[in-house]
Amino acid sequence: TTEIAVIALSGIVCDQSIRIAGDELTADIINYMKREHNLLIGERTAEQIKIHVGSALPKLDNPPEDFAVNGRDMMTGIPKQTVVSYSEIAHALDKSIAKIEDAILKALEQTPPELASDIYRTGLYLTGGGALLRGLDKRIAAKTKLPVHVAEDPLRAVVRGTGIALKNTDRFTFLIDRRSV
Repeated sequence: TTEIAVIALSGIVCDQSIRIAGDELTADIINYMKREHNLLIGERTAEQIKIHVGSALPKLDNPPEDFAVNGRDMMTGIPKQTVVSYSEIAHALDKSIAKIEDAILKALEQTPPELASDIYRTGLYLTGGGALLRGLDKRIAAKTKLPVHVAEDPLRAVVRGTGIALKNTDRFTFLIDRRSV
């Protein structure tokens, strides 16, 4: 899932959760390869495509080189290689990324107006594996007209934040659900 939260005043002010994340993007790539290249690929191959040429934008300032993909030809059943570009993959991921953008806009629309100046000043922060997708920060910035930052070490940012909160439970009592303790 993709979790979107507006955090202020020592707590989560509003949040959105959608069932789109890395696995959905991987499935988008698998389906794109079937539809556009008649090529069957597995999840690992789709993950490699996402890592090597995955992009949220069809035009990048510093584009990666095209990526050779091995799979099985759907017409002949014989192994085949084709080459894909980052712009193709941006097209494949477009609908899922648009849903993420819509969820971000929805969370921002639910944010109390008195927090708008803080958000405008500090911007948005991306964490998790999706934050590593080329151009995602620029695409979200263009959609929201807000500064968007990728967290330092985005893959571990949530875990590190949780660790900090657990070490400082007295400062982060708002995070603890007393009913589950």
